[in-house]
Amino acid sequence: MHRPTAARLLCLALAATAPALAAAQEAYPSRPITIVVPYAAGGTSDGQVRMFQDALGKELGQPIVVDNRPGASGAIAAQLVARAKPDGYTLLYPNNGVLTTPLLNDKAGYDAFKDLRPVTLTSVVPMVLVVNKAVPADDAKSFFDWARKQPKGVMYASAGTASYGHLSTARLIQLSGIKAEHIPYKGEAASTLAARTGEVQMLVTTPSSAMLGQVQQGNLKLLGVGTKEPSSVVPGTPPLNRAVPGYEAQAWFGVMAPAGTPDAVVDRLNAAFRKIMADDGLKTRLLATGAVARTSSPAEFAQMMKTESDQLRDIVTQFNIKAE
Repeated sequence: MHRPTAARLLCLALAATAPALAAAQEAYPSRPITIVVPYAAGGTSDGQVRMFQDALGKELGQPIVVDNRPGASGAIAAQLVARAKPDGYTLLYPNNGVLTTPLLNDKAGYDAFKDLRPVTLTSVVPMVLVVNKAVPADDAKSFFDWARKQPKGVMYASAGTASYGHLSTARLIQLSGIKAEHIPYKGEAASTLAARTGEVQMLVTTPSSAMLGQVQQGNLKLLGVGTKEPSSVVPGTPPLNRAVPGYEAQAWFGVMAPAGTPDAVVDRLNAAFRKIMADDGLKTRLLATGAVARTSSPAEFAQMMKTESDQLRDIVTQFNIKAE
């Protein structure tokens, strides 16, 4: 009887473990994927995920579960995903807030660059500049020329201290050289009302239907949009960078995974999102809410986040902005 050789024993061992190895390396995804939304159901982020939830599930061949985890300015959701297993089954659907929260709160509990991995952008919502109808300016250049001549400066509203509207306006003030006083309100509706009634002269905000309605009625003047090129969200509105070079302000939404998620998984997700976000029907539904579908490579998303984070840090420091 022949004694088994070492090579034969190795072959037998590999054959025995092959099924286990195959199971461990099964094609992604093989079970439902959870997308954690940092805000409550019914909000903008939640609405966007539910717009593409079914399409993404069909593209990936697995159900998509939406898990709303509001609180702590998005930190609760970010912490949950940052601590999740990096296997592609727990994802985060953040906006700009994932960058601002750690800048304003050293106890946020996560680092957006070390604990999370960008997958793709999904959409952007341009910020717009509106002014009260009594302001003697009909375009951005004439407004800033007028504002620079005001001895006491102008007053501007936001939906709250450290909100993206507040930070976007501070950036505009920084680049334009005007003097302005911040008046925070509780929410977008209240800040829009303040601009309409003349409590403040200017407002940088997202182009909500209510705000655009006030423009149509002549109560507000729409002077510019915070995109590099004209935006389909507000057709005919010139980019603010024509009057204030270098200015850009857009609320963005995207997908992030835990740090350490394999390249193959990130690439699979990125390809799926690129495909579904190119659908004309989804683009139309997003546009109706003021958003423009836009995807990116993980590297492009990471670079955009780094550039914006540096700008936000500068603004927070210069204007001494503190979280409420």
